This record gives sequence, C-alpha cells and structure tokens, in this order.
Amino acid sequence: MNIAILGFGTVGSGVYEVAMQGRKGINVKSILDVRDYSHHPASKLFVKSIDEILGDPSISVVVESIGGLSPAYQYTKSALECGKSVVTSNKELVAAHGPKLLELAARNGVSYLFEASVGGGVPIIRPLQQCLAANEITEIYGILNGTTNYILTKMIKEGESFETALAAAQKAGYAELNPAADVEGHDTCRKIAILSSLAFGKNVHCDTIPTKGITTITKDDVQAAESSGCVIKLIGHAKLVNGEVQCKVEPMPIPKDSPLANVNDVFNGIMVHGEPVGDVMFYGRGAGKLPTASAILADVLCIAKQQMPLGA
Repeated sequence: MNIAILGFGTVGSGVYEVAMQGRKGINVKSILDVRDYSHHPASKLFVKSIDEILGDPSISVVVESIGGLSPAYQYTKSALECGKSVVTSNKELVAAHGPKLLELAARNGVSYLFEASVGGGVPIIRPLQQCLAANEITEIYGILNGTTNYILTKMIKEGESFETALAAAQKAGYAELNPAADVEGHDTCRKIAILSSLAFGKNVHCDTIPTKGITTITKDDVQAAESSGCVIKLIGHAKLVNGEVQCKVEPMPIPKDSPLANVNDVFNGIMVHGEPVGDVMFYGRGAGKLPTASAILADVLCIAKQQMPLGA
C-alpha cells in the first residue's frame, strides 16, 4: 500500500522510520513539507504541493501529521473528497471537525481513522468501537496527557515545584517551549471530548467542557494530598447521567489504592466502565515518536485489510 505523509516533524518522521523497516508492505510514496530536506536520504520523496499527492492515483492513504487546524483541515477534506483515506494523530482537528470528516469519508467510500489522537501508542478508540461494542459505556476517566503526568510525578516523588518540574519536562523533550496546551488542560480536554463523542454517540465539543490545568498546583497541595493517602493527577472525566454527557478536566486527588495512582511519568491510564463488562483499564506510553507512529500505522493496516480481496 502506498501512503503519503503530510508534515515531517516528530510524528511524520516517526511514521516514515517505522514504515521503512519494511513491515506489512507499507510504502511511503510522497512526503509533503515546506522545509528543505534536499540532504535527507529520502529527498526524492519530498513534494511542496498537496496537489501532487491528491493527483497521484497510486496513493490510497494520506497520513496527516501537520497538527493544528489549518491547513490540516483543508488538506484532510481534499484528500477524502479525492477518494483517499486519511489517518491522523491530530487531536485538535478530530475534536473540532471529527464528525464532519467522518461523514465526508463515509460519503466518499473511504476511511478517516484517528487511533493515535487520544492515547498515542495506547489502543483505546478501536477497543471502544469494537471490543466493547456489546456494552453500554457509562463512564470514562483517566490520565490522558503524558507531559502533565510527568510533571506531577516529579512533584510527588521528588518534591519539586511546578516550575522546576516543567523545566525538567522541557529538557527531556516531553514539554514544548510553550507548554500551555498540556499544562492548562487543553490537550486532555480535546481527548476526553473525542472519547465521549465515540463512547456515548453524542457530539461533545471541547469548548463546552470545564477545564482546569495544573499550573496552580503547589508543593503544599501535593503534601496535603499525601497526608490524605492520595496523589494528585490531571484527570479527564466523562459520565453519562440521565442520558446527558457530563465532562470535566481538572487535577484530582486519587487514592493510592487506585490503579491510576500508580500511573507515573509519561504514561497514560484510561478507565472505561461499561455494562456488563464492568471496569476496564488501558495503560501505556501515551506519547512519543515511535509509539504514536505505531498507532498510526496500525490504522493504515486496518484500511489495507478492508481493501484486501476476499481469500487473499
């Protein structure tokens, strides 16, 4: 299967790196990026215009790893309209336009998949849609952002201040120079909006979710939680109450005997409650170049299997 990659940053280069290992017959045909990669070993694959990808009939899947809303939305829309499936890890785009893009994909007989948009390398979307399909999901909550969890872990285990822990996260490459999306809770908000919409069958927009980050958490707060037998975690929470979806994002004291209390560093932990299955937990490395790439290519392989002739 020939794929094109839009954006060659951390995620896009990770997809290329894993695909070039020769697994499962995925071939990178084109890479779109405005930057100069003339000295890259794959320099011949780089193109400067989306039209070169849209006009190539041999490319059946486009991996959108640009991030943000523009031009990611316009490129995704154009690819779907051209009959190409799109795979993404762009949680901002999925949270803002996911239902519209899913409808457009269905109308054109292609797929729009975004497993990597919520848990990075942690599978959660496909299990919700398939493995837990016989259940009525009533609640989802958990640690959905590895950066904030790393910062809180440093504050809890090493007694560091928020500022010192944030600096360590930036030095380790877990936090951006502008960490607002993570530490103010926006990233977690987008992810719980996506999960809520899928699990409860209702379009939940992140603008409607009360959101509080970890920027005001102090060492005193951490110690107060400790004295109560708890640890502080940034939690995205969604619950179905009398047919209505109630969501929130905020730092919460988690009892130490809870499985989520032991989710540390950049790992994510997501709890799903369904009937009749009860509680199910998904745990793993929530972000990073290669874990995210693995989730993206799993979606690509899912599309490949859908296109495979019967008996092949």
